[in-house]
Amino acid sequence: MSFNYPDGAVWLDDLVEIIEPGAGYAVCGIHGDRLVPPMGWTLTDRRNTVRLFAPTPATAAGVA
Repeated sequence: MSFNYPDGAVWLDDLVEIIEPGAGYAVCGIHGDRLVPPMGWTLTDRRNTVRLFAPTPATAAGVA
């Protein structure tokens, strides 16, 4: 998560193994999903979401 006070903006990004000092804060997926910016701020979620158990086209169509 990173933010810009003058612009009133918050950005959620994917977690990385090494966080550069001053580059933001690590926020897990659960807390990122619950994040609510201050009133008047914008929140931009730039995370790549991958569902662990996403249905395949065959299972979605009912073919197993």
